[in-house]
Amino acid sequence: MKLTRKVKEILSHYESDSPGTKRNIASILMQGRLGGTGRMVILPVDQGFEHGPARSFAPNPPAYDPHYHYQLAIDAGLNAYAAPLGQLELGADTFAGQIPTILKVNSSNSWTTTKDQAITASVADALKLGCAAIGFTIYPASDFANELIEEIREMAEEAKSVGLAVVIWSYPRGGELSKAGETAMDVCAYAAHLAAQLGAHIIKVKPPTGHLEQPDAKKVYEAQDIDISSMAARVAHVKQSAFAGKRIVVFSGGAAKGLDDIFEEIRQLWDGGANGSIIGRNTFQRNRDEALAMLDTIIKIYLGKA
Repeated sequence: MKLTRKVKEILSHYESDSPGTKRNIASILMQGRLGGTGRMVILPVDQGFEHGPARSFAPNPPAYDPHYHYQLAIDAGLNAYAAPLGQLELGADTFAGQIPTILKVNSSNSWTTTKDQAITASVADALKLGCAAIGFTIYPASDFANELIEEIREMAEEAKSVGLAVVIWSYPRGGELSKAGETAMDVCAYAAHLAAQLGAHIIKVKPPTGHLEQPDAKKVYEAQDIDISSMAARVAHVKQSAFAGKRIVVFSGGAAKGLDDIFEEIRQLWDGGANGSIIGRNTFQRNRDEALAMLDTIIKIYLGKA
């Protein structure tokens, strides 16, 4: 695997990591049609665990089969595939070596009333399955935020000690945060910064809106005239908040929406310097041909060709 100049530059920012960990980060960056560009598109399929099978897969019944998602990610030329333990176990042998995988090691479910996640897999599981990374969700602002932060500190230390990369889903919710505040500009930037401070190699946050949630932060944004007028400007600020752009930041696809809205959002992410997208239900809830066509356009946008 010959690394591009861009990938070497990105890896140079991870100064404390072992060759094994850097190799796993590189495997994601060099995979698929965006390989070597510093951009990435990842397929996450943890919605069955989070929301239940029918809500997740009934719109596209072939998606009940875990093999479907492996094959979709491979055929679309994506950078990685992320899923919980059981989902990865079912296809681990069939698809070994064909695409980097990310083991989601904590999860919630739709019956849980607290903003918390249970540990559902281990670093040992990730090694056994040949994963490139572990993935972990934190809920900054929730009553369980500190427990989640302590859990990922411990798991990240273990993962890095054996050469795995760490991906953190940083989704502020709970506490005194309003619903609009979950995607507020100041909140998303803070969430990305928290994940960077926790040692994440790849950070996943939601695309930020122009809303400012925290009164003290709002004063600073206004006093310093921080540009949040467009999605591209807001994305650039999130990247700035992740160690001046020296951490990989990808953005979630969010709720199901039409293709025009998806493509316009991706163009704004690209313009803002996002490293890429991690798109789940907007992909696998469409039939295979539609999903492949949509992903083809998204990749072309990140290549500057659409």
